[in-house]
Amino acid sequence: MSDVKVIITNRKALRNYTILEKLEAGIALQGTEVKSLRLSKGNLNDSFARVQNMEVFLYNFHISSYEQGNIHNHEPLRPRKLLLHKQQIRRLWGKTSLKGFSLIPLRVYFKKGKVKVELALTRGKKLYDKRENIRQKEADMEARRALKKMPGKRGTTHR
Repeated sequence: MSDVKVIITNRKALRNYTILEKLEAGIALQGTEVKSLRLSKGNLNDSFARVQNMEVFLYNFHISSYEQGNIHNHEPLRPRKLLLHKQQIRRLWGKTSLKGFSLIPLRVYFKKGKVKVELALTRGKKLYDKRENIRQKEADMEARRALKKMPGKRGTTHR
């Protein structure tokens, strides 16, 4: 994965959604949008994807205006088309038409010079799910601390 340069990640997505499936999609951008992304001037908070007329669009993905873009600058919040195969779009359309499922972008990155979006098919977490995750993380941290405090020959080799 040395040829992948992550530009933006959506950290809220992991907290608010249960990720069921991930897929990679290309994105149709204008030149000034790509230049802004090279400077990491984007924001995935509150963004989502939707299937419309057998095409997938990404909404609320904010890409800041390029400073040297003058009259050719782009609109920061315009809907952007995601590039997927027709079979993938049909499958996503079938799954997102079910109640409770949505498409959320997890990260945006450059791969071999092209901008890619990692989309996730997700289901929203309930408050009790979030609390359960917090309890689980705390329990894991306690277990790690207990292992550190244990006396023993961990990490040493004897002959």
